[in-house]
Amino acid sequence: MRFLLVLLPALSFGQSAGQIQYNNLCAACHGGDGNGGERAPGIVERLALRSNADLSGLIKRGLPGAGMPGFNVADDAALIAHLRTLRPRRSNALAPLKAATPDGVVEGLVLNQGPEDLQLLAAGKIAVLRKTADGYRKVTSQTDWPTYHGQVGGNRYSELKQIDAGNVAGLAPKWIFPIAGATRLQGTPVVYEGILYVTAPNECYALDPGTGRRIWQYRRPRTKGVIGDAGSGINRGVAIAGDRLFMVTDHAHIIALNRFTGALEWDTGMADHRENYGSTSAPLVVGNLVIAGVSGGDEGVRGFLAAFDRQTGKEVWRFWTVPKPGDPEAATWKGDAMAHGCAATWLTGTYDPQLDLVYWPTGNPCPDYNGDGRVGDNLYSDSILALEPLTGKLRWYYQYTPHDLWDWDSQQPPVLVDRDWGGSPRKLLLHANRNGFFYVLDRTNGKLLRATPLVEKLTWAKEIGADGRPVLNPNQVPTADGVKVCPAVEGATNWYSTSYHPGTGYYYVQTLEKCNIFSKAPGKWIAGESYYDGSTKRVPGERGRKILRAFDVRTGKVAWALPQDGPADSWGGVLSTAGGLVFFGDDSGTLRAAAAADGKPLWSFPMNALWKASPMTYQFDGKQYIAIAAGPNLVSFALP
Repeated sequence: MRFLLVLLPALSFGQSAGQIQYNNLCAACHGGDGNGGERAPGIVERLALRSNADLSGLIKRGLPGAGMPGFNVADDAALIAHLRTLRPRRSNALAPLKAATPDGVVEGLVLNQGPEDLQLLAAGKIAVLRKTADGYRKVTSQTDWPTYHGQVGGNRYSELKQIDAGNVAGLAPKWIFPIAGATRLQGTPVVYEGILYVTAPNECYALDPGTGRRIWQYRRPRTKGVIGDAGSGINRGVAIAGDRLFMVTDHAHIIALNRFTGALEWDTGMADHRENYGSTSAPLVVGNLVIAGVSGGDEGVRGFLAAFDRQTGKEVWRFWTVPKPGDPEAATWKGDAMAHGCAATWLTGTYDPQLDLVYWPTGNPCPDYNGDGRVGDNLYSDSILALEPLTGKLRWYYQYTPHDLWDWDSQQPPVLVDRDWGGSPRKLLLHANRNGFFYVLDRTNGKLLRATPLVEKLTWAKEIGADGRPVLNPNQVPTADGVKVCPAVEGATNWYSTSYHPGTGYYYVQTLEKCNIFSKAPGKWIAGESYYDGSTKRVPGERGRKILRAFDVRTGKVAWALPQDGPADSWGGVLSTAGGLVFFGDDSGTLRAAAAADGKPLWSFPMNALWKASPMTYQFDGKQYIAIAAGPNLVSFALP
């Protein structure tokens, strides 16, 4: 009998060896077709994201943290071959449907639906519908959030005021969208013409903004060998123009997707990830071009910014942020470090359509803490660049931290504001810098108008001089033994979003009061490794603190401050609205709202998340929403 039982599967059912292995090892949990069972979820959609070698390792090691054991399979080739034959279970997805609406019948393919909502692909576009007593009605957004910053000027301020100081206490979660396998999302969702788009590394999802219902998804495997920020799993969002959306991949490609179907339109490589390049942040669309930067700013890349044709993906221009030998700027890099000088361009820039100028922040020079091999200012590291978008020609630049030795990249949002300055209207650029100063520039020419301290713990420089250069304090450069410097390596602020409120005249910034001990060491650039040549560590007995500060742009002084309780390791940004509110990710892991005028706390919701993202807002189907990424989830709030 035992002999017959062993042979029965092969003799009775004509199954392949791989199918027998699957049934014996996997089917009880994942289902006979791989679409999920009693004990575990479906695996079919995730198979395409793993190579055969990945699958072999997964079979043998398992996922102990998720409850999946490993299996001692001597030869798993047949099992893997069977896994490749599995297909999604047929459901109502892409089933044809006719929906009656007050405007007539909408006919299309069902992308997803719930008890009260329906999403159709109709005539090549997406129709988002809501159920009524006698059919459906079309719904869409009234106020979009069309770019990473909300608007091309970079200021996370919204004219929406349905949620205000009088009713914000009633704000509550309306939907949650989890992204399987994600850790801490850093992106900002984009809402455009009734569809919400959110990303994870090498993944993009189109959602119904009112329910969070998934409409489509695009996923490609993570790239092996990518290091730095891109290798750690970061993607901050998309750019949109026409029927396409644009995003970067972990291995420094820029891709275009059809925004109604998620189909790949084109794929262009920007740099070779084997030379430590990656890419992490949302591109910026200007006219017929889409502009994107690269990461690798602590890994010894040679930084650049590039523009691509929206229709074809062909590169149109490239601006190098680190010179090559013989360039005039090479005189600011005396030594042998220039070849891997960094000055990466990973944060999304901003654009002034009237001046027709793109403003893009640049990163720190490399190696980070040892400047012996790069004597000089190290142009164009730690700068803001004003570029002509059609050609990439440099109009002007301003360098915040010449010869940076503290890893204080200038990858903080450049915010464009038109307002009175000294009795006359002026075009300003506001920039809260990681080095601890708040800068106001004339964005027509780069002239420094004022620089004032962001934080109290500021020791490296006495002030920013009239010539725009820092007046350095003595004994504040890294040494072999280490030296205490303020602010810390995380900076007085960082890449997370800031906001200017035209009603209050205040600029809202999440700041960090913290110092570090900086040390330098000898080293050299190696492919696949970071390029710091030194390190930082905490100051014994000192604790950092996050403080939301409102700066009066007229004076540069703090109008109000809201200290937070927490470990001082959060990275949540700020949103302000015409409803008189400031929303921000509190250091305790709580999403909070305060009065824009005086900082009075008005509302909070404990998300219990280490913030790595900034809030945004949109209006959909007549209702204002506040959305933010918390951990692996996108959460959207609204009033009842």
